[in-house]
Amino acid sequence: MSLKDIQLAFSKRFGEMIPIEKLDELIAALDRAYFLDSPAFHERERVVREEFLASPDRPAALAGLCYDKDPAKLRLELAAFFDPPEGPGRVAAVKQTTPLAGLIAPHIDPRRGAAAYAYAYHELMAHELPELVVILGTSHYGAGPELFSATRKNYATPFGAVETDAAFIDRLAVRYSGDLFADEMLHRGEHSIEFQALFLAYALGICGYQVVPILVSSFHKLVESGITPARDSRVGSFINALRAEIDADKRRVLILAGVDFAHVGKKFGDNFAADQKVAERVQSEDLGLIENIKRGDPDGFFADILKDRDARRICGLSPMYTQLELLRGRSARLLKYGIAMEPQSESAVSFACLAID
Repeated sequence: MSLKDIQLAFSKRFGEMIPIEKLDELIAALDRAYFLDSPAFHERERVVREEFLASPDRPAALAGLCYDKDPAKLRLELAAFFDPPEGPGRVAAVKQTTPLAGLIAPHIDPRRGAAAYAYAYHELMAHELPELVVILGTSHYGAGPELFSATRKNYATPFGAVETDAAFIDRLAVRYSGDLFADEMLHRGEHSIEFQALFLAYALGICGYQVVPILVSSFHKLVESGITPARDSRVGSFINALRAEIDADKRRVLILAGVDFAHVGKKFGDNFAADQKVAERVQSEDLGLIENIKRGDPDGFFADILKDRDARRICGLSPMYTQLELLRGRSARLLKYGIAMEPQSESAVSFACLAID
């Protein structure tokens, strides 16, 4: 489409002619901001990709935005999340001598899901601590054929970098039939693992354990087709590979899912506003879904999603299903449930944390 074509289309729609020089200015501004598919955009993409892949650490992308970037201020900010009456308290009354097998924690903005984060990581600190944490995070932007994306990079936080077990990931990549690194760039801006690394660094420090960061992309096409994810070759191969690698590991392993639950209201494409009545319905349906998690039942979990073809948009569906398959049959306890209402967009997001024994 030429500038004259754009000028004509604008005139037909709005009844006035926009000068060619104004279009030139607009296009130049869009190109400077990398909004156009142009040589400038592709050069910027190349530079960003090379910088990210060359760095040993995945930077804390949201430090200073969703949480304080100053370590001392951040420690005070996160500690306040644990304070009653909303939080569970800063110190566990009784220390359990057994480790948790799994943990489900939110990935909503920490300031909106503060109490749920606190309950999740308070429970983690109340048990024998893990030596390896496999983090399954929701990939909000993965759209390619690969459903699982790993990185060997350490996850930086204001408290220091959480160390990634690159050797474990390399062994997993050999076992897995797909390409774990095809979409590694997804880690650069994704928050679902970043927030877990942040709370791990706060709760456990940055020494004495390693992490395995895996982003899990949408299973939406499997929901549409009604195919149980484990029957899909990509999902089945990954689960089998990760299970075998965990079984071969002699350390205490925690499988951590960084997930949220329902996304409803006009912001997410619904034709209704998320009001109190909608929130009550969402909570009831979420708690029904959570019963399957509490039983350690991935088949029941997915069947519950299929009942309404994921009408509530459970954005943690993929990581939670993967976690449940890995921990099939293990019972879970609901620690905290919440809904963040967003009146300005007439929308709401629900979240929860659960401990898997």
